[in-house]
Amino acid sequence: MMNKLLRGTVRVLLKPILHPRVPVQWQRRLLVPVGPTQPHVWGSSFEKIELAGVPARRIVAGEAGDTVILYLHGGAFVTGSPQSHRGLTSHMAASARATVFAADYRLAPEHPYPAAVDDALACYQALLEQGHAAHNLFIGGDSAGGNVALCAALAIRDRGLPMPAGLILISPFTDATQSGESTLTKAAIDPMIDPAWGKWAAKLYAGELPLDSPAISPLFADPKGLPRTLVQVGSDETLLDDSTRFADKARAAGVEVDLQVYEGLWHVFQLHTRLLKESMQAISRIADFIHQAPKQS
Repeated sequence: MMNKLLRGTVRVLLKPILHPRVPVQWQRRLLVPVGPTQPHVWGSSFEKIELAGVPARRIVAGEAGDTVILYLHGGAFVTGSPQSHRGLTSHMAASARATVFAADYRLAPEHPYPAAVDDALACYQALLEQGHAAHNLFIGGDSAGGNVALCAALAIRDRGLPMPAGLILISPFTDATQSGESTLTKAAIDPMIDPAWGKWAAKLYAGELPLDSPAISPLFADPKGLPRTLVQVGSDETLLDDSTRFADKARAAGVEVDLQVYEGLWHVFQLHTRLLKESMQAISRIADFIHQAPKQS
């Protein structure tokens, strides 16, 4: 019942906003009320901070150990903020007994690539400089934030920086060209994402780079050397193949990947904290992934 109700609400209230015909500034304004509708953990703190000059929120919900999650929100590179994802990040913090740092990275079209990835890298390096050990650090993100998280991890690898303990990718937007079959086969049943919106936003983000550049579409990058990775995706989303094809390619390159496909669910359903049982189950499995990381002496 709740699944059907939320699916209908997303289709009626969100999908019309997430469309190229709606100017970016209006998308941002119209989506502001969405964040407060997501139940967050009672008593959790959302401290405004900066990491290497990047605005961020430090989120703690209950007892927190040494685990740190650098989280990058979704929003097709053009909208979203730590505030829009406070329900998800507070529940992640509570379930994983972690401190979450949600980066308010720069958005397109005002700040096209590589601004978002540069901000993510700056935050990651700042956390290392603060004394957080890489084996306690995870980088996560949903949708476009999953793209930025993955690109940041590739840059960390290429620069020879200490690799994080893992990646947490929720419905990641890995192929801006949208060449996956699910772009067509799931278009009628996806209650949230119109493929036209994704390609339009990706072009704003890409600037002068082609959409098939590995910097914009990390599906086309070499994943060798990435840390263990969790990928969660709904079976009913147009971006399904962005997850399954990335998982296949990463595994072929020797990356440990846990791909979790949630039947009958849609794009970033994890945002429906406490309203949808599958949301809480997925967040619990994120915590399991974190706690199963190899321990360092």
